[in-house]
Amino acid sequence: MKTKEIRIMLLLFASIGLAIAAASANSLDKLENKLDFPQEKPMKKYGEDSLSCVINISLYREFYKQWKASDYTSASIKDIIKPWRWVFVNCPLGSENTYVDGAKIMQYRIENEKDEAIKEKLIDTLMMVYDQRIQYFPDHYKTGQQQEGSILGRKGIDLYTYAPERYEATYNTLKRAIELDGDATDGSVLIYYFRSVIKMARKSKVDSTEIVEAYDQVMDILDHNIKGLEARGDNRWVEHYKNFKGNIDATFEPFATCEDLVNIFRKKFQATPENIDLLTKITNMLDKRNCTDDPLYLNASKKLHELQPSPESAYLIGRLLLKDQKYNEAIEYLEGATKSENIERAHNAYKLLAEVNRALKNYPRARQMAYKAIELDPNDGAPYITIGDLYASSAKECGNNEFTSRVAYWAAVDKYQRAKQVDPSVTETANKRIADYSVYFPSLETIFFYDYKEGDSYTVECWFTETTTIRASR
Repeated sequence: MKTKEIRIMLLLFASIGLAIAAASANSLDKLENKLDFPQEKPMKKYGEDSLSCVINISLYREFYKQWKASDYTSASIKDIIKPWRWVFVNCPLGSENTYVDGAKIMQYRIENEKDEAIKEKLIDTLMMVYDQRIQYFPDHYKTGQQQEGSILGRKGIDLYTYAPERYEATYNTLKRAIELDGDATDGSVLIYYFRSVIKMARKSKVDSTEIVEAYDQVMDILDHNIKGLEARGDNRWVEHYKNFKGNIDATFEPFATCEDLVNIFRKKFQATPENIDLLTKITNMLDKRNCTDDPLYLNASKKLHELQPSPESAYLIGRLLLKDQKYNEAIEYLEGATKSENIERAHNAYKLLAEVNRALKNYPRARQMAYKAIELDPNDGAPYITIGDLYASSAKECGNNEFTSRVAYWAAVDKYQRAKQVDPSVTETANKRIADYSVYFPSLETIFFYDYKEGDSYTVECWFTETTTIRASR
């Protein structure tokens, strides 16, 4: 007797033993049902024919293990099909493996089938495998949590892969998967969902705006997962999710031009200018894609701030107005931004206020704002650069002779020196300013003429008061 036949006989004997146990359990169920009031008959794990169920499960699983051990290349696949099909039809509750294995079996057959008509039927069967798994095993066997979303995700990916012409069904399947799993959605599902949205838009099945909305949605989920993975120190999966982001970015690129985004959003904005969700989406997306030059961004930002004022929206508007040199208008928004609970945002608002007031020649107020910024972040050298620039800009107005009209440059250089001490990143900028303005120090002869000497302390009294050290130009 051949080894294969011996193995099958042993499986049959083992299956008969399991079937007897299953049949005994069924008999007990029948007895209990007779003693109770009439009720809906529950579906049995092994169906009505327990013996055949157990035998066919054992048979297909044995052949499946052989096939898997061969890295899915052996001829055992031929022995799997018949018993697996019988189990799928007659024992839907027998084992969740029926559906896990069934997906692999159908994928293999689809990929190796030459006849297109048969391939279509196999694809339909694969979809049935996923649907039946959801029907009979909706919850994860370990966690007890719903797994419909993850199963739909696999179904949608396979439908996209094997039947690209069914893009609408793919879109609906993957959209539902994301609705169910939210931030727990697998990265691969997000990629295929985004691709299906683009197909739908190209076929005019959805508005092109949905491409942007889908991009925003999937990137938010990926960012959420990257943040969590980084917190856990799982660097390998962090890289995987960053690759997912790169893939989606590359797919989105043809639709990501500022002109396209503005055209998409302008119509929406004109139709519903007080839709807060839309305004948030417009400002976030245009900001994310560096499309802030178009008036739409400023108009949407202003409207959002009007409807839902916050220090954050005030900051965005103030920054834009400053860029457009609308200084007086920018001040109101930037002052509102300084109230942000986000220290970095408030710090930046004070820095911008210093620049605005400097542009308006309000030097005392500009200096005051720069010092407010320093209070919030003493290690940022930029505010010191700004103060130095204020001193240097007004040096000639601080005196009425060759000596006093140059002393403010000492105070300016002091601020540049301080800037690079607290913040090495501004060293290059500070050194250039020091070189530029040191040439305007009084000459040694001028210092001597006004009865001073190098190294002495000197108090500059102008619109500001600073104590500095006398230095000669070189």
